[in-house]
Amino acid sequence: MDQTLSPSEIALKKGSWVKLICGASNQDLPSISDLCALYGTAGVHCIDVAADIAVVNAARKGLDWVESHHGTRPWLMVSISDGEDVHFRKAWFDHNLCPSNCPQPCQKICPAKAITNKEGINENQCYGCGRCLNSCPLNLIEEKNTNLAPKEFGLLLESIQPDALEIHTAPGRVEEFKTTLDTLFKANLNFKRLAISCGIEGHSISIHQLAKELWERHAYLRIYNQRPIWQLDGKPMSGDIGLGTARSAIKLWQDILPIAPPGPLQLAGGTNTHSINYLNSNKRPEGIAFGGGARKIVQPFLQVAQDKNISLTEWPEGWNSALEQAKQLINPWLSSQGRA
Repeated sequence: MDQTLSPSEIALKKGSWVKLICGASNQDLPSISDLCALYGTAGVHCIDVAADIAVVNAARKGLDWVESHHGTRPWLMVSISDGEDVHFRKAWFDHNLCPSNCPQPCQKICPAKAITNKEGINENQCYGCGRCLNSCPLNLIEEKNTNLAPKEFGLLLESIQPDALEIHTAPGRVEEFKTTLDTLFKANLNFKRLAISCGIEGHSISIHQLAKELWERHAYLRIYNQRPIWQLDGKPMSGDIGLGTARSAIKLWQDILPIAPPGPLQLAGGTNTHSINYLNSNKRPEGIAFGGGARKIVQPFLQVAQDKNISLTEWPEGWNSALEQAKQLINPWLSSQGRA
């Protein structure tokens, strides 16, 4: 193996690539810094955040800590979309309209603890999972799209200069994908990798139709000499739920594997601690991304650190406990083997 490759590229070749998804709509800056420091220390190869300058600065604060303490630095990836996407939304409602006797099912179901009696939804903490949308007895909760327009991509990304980029796309949006790529490569950008995130959840298409969509994008990516990572979005925004979502992510990979275009295949959407149990030890995808599942297992420690008004890195007991949880999640993947 070429030892001049970066640790991230070596992991992709070995099939042991691990990514943390902080959330394309997540603007909880203290948590983002702590998540980057924590999972960077645990050994992830890439961390994916919103295409937002404040978020990127928070992420880099965590990555700077990792580099200064451990001498390694995961790639920083930002996410955009070529159209409307569930990853780029937030929930909203006017809390003044809530009746005083409401049992508050929205608060109970929110995994980010972003809903309070006094403020309604804290937009910084909401990462758009959507579980509250149908929980309100009065249907007060709305969905707000946070995706950038294509014309905004270039200047913002020139300013951010991430190591890698992810484009969320969907079946039926080939032309929108082409427009997005054309816009991006008019800017002064130099990515180490370009990830393409797509799945069939919510779309009435077969796995063969999905493969056709990916191959069409692959043909256009070749024009720009891009080497994609294919992120297979099994069951979006649901990794903190349990067994069923893990199965969905694995099944999508198993179905697409024989007919996918060239490039590493990465699991996402529903991935969690259960995912490893549904794979043959001799046949695994090149990579995996953890989002909600990764946040859930360390959320109690993040919350206590915020309550103390300190970084998680400044609370040794909490840091050590959270790091142990993070390592238990990702260590089985760091030694896995994917396709040659």
